[in-house]
Amino acid sequence: MPTAPVIRSDVPGSFARSVFHERHPELVRQVLDALPYGPAERAAVQRLLAESVTGVLEPPAEDAHDRAQWLAWGEGLWGRPWGEAPFLWAESWFYHRLLDAIGYFRPGTWQGIDPFAPFKNAELAGAAVDDELAALSDLDDLAPARRDAALLSSALWGNRADLSFAMTSEEGGSTDSDLLADDSPLLWAELDRTRGGRICVLADNAARELLPDLVLIDHLLTRGSATQVDLYVKPRPYFVSDATTADVLATVERLRSAPTDAAAAIGRRLWHALGSGELTVRTHPFFCAPLPFHDLPADLRAEFTGATLTVLKGDLNYRRLVGDRLWPPTTPFADAARHFPSSVAALRTLKSDVITGLSPTTVARLDRTHTPWRTTGRHAVIQVALRN
Repeated sequence: MPTAPVIRSDVPGSFARSVFHERHPELVRQVLDALPYGPAERAAVQRLLAESVTGVLEPPAEDAHDRAQWLAWGEGLWGRPWGEAPFLWAESWFYHRLLDAIGYFRPGTWQGIDPFAPFKNAELAGAAVDDELAALSDLDDLAPARRDAALLSSALWGNRADLSFAMTSEEGGSTDSDLLADDSPLLWAELDRTRGGRICVLADNAARELLPDLVLIDHLLTRGSATQVDLYVKPRPYFVSDATTADVLATVERLRSAPTDAAAAIGRRLWHALGSGELTVRTHPFFCAPLPFHDLPADLRAEFTGATLTVLKGDLNYRRLVGDRLWPPTTPFADAARHFPSSVAALRTLKSDVITGLSPTTVARLDRTHTPWRTTGRHAVIQVALRN
């Protein structure tokens, strides 16, 4: 497959540059406001923020627990300006360094404390989630095909519930014209063809996005699309709102304790599925690596190889799937995803520059708007690539 330029953050006026110069300062402010970190932690975070925009990539400390791994991942990058590193790599290193700055990895008061938990917990407890739980009562009145479509749409557009994105952007609508590619008929046909298999789901964000993801997983199990679902989450806090095992358990409990019968029933089924093994929560250190899925380690590649389908949620998983590059937007999605060891379905709202699989007509229509349509979160895709 032809290559395309790797996205970097040193291009003036680019979205990637704005993440480091606009989004990260706001993120740091909110993180330091959310928890009572001490002077040492606060100073370390501010040093990281300054280094990430004006300094060079410093290698991990001598006593870092994963020093050898990051030295290998960053070979050829250490000592260079942050903006010269691939955008995906630099973002991952920023979040790793942020955890280190607030003491997440070190024995002490803040070891293992999720700095993003206050944001995730507040969102999960909010009134908007109450409304979404109440709406689940309407599902039983829908014909099967409409129920399929409603739950898939909910999981797709739930990807707008991204706490880091919300810091600097406004949500758009969800009209038909906002769905730029729709392979949902192919997705449901494939699920019917492979009924009873094992489906992998790569989660993205916690709280309001994870909720419809779990409801969709329950639906896949109850409709017989899968006899087992493996839900993959991050092994530690990452990219502000990315889901961890703790977030999965909190969301299932939110469903179980809902005042409406429909939501509570879904929560009980998910709880039972976790206990029976029909639903497993899995993770791997690679999910916090600064690398695309082209570089999947052998053990993780083997896990996906046996799946009938892998569903990838969100923008970050999409970037890692196709490669965080400036592809021509008409590049076939199937070509970009062909390397993955199973059939894949991407449910993603657009919050970064990378995009594949659009028609020339769609690209022309969007370009005529003279808006940053790739990064606003207004538009979305449902894209499927099947392995023969």
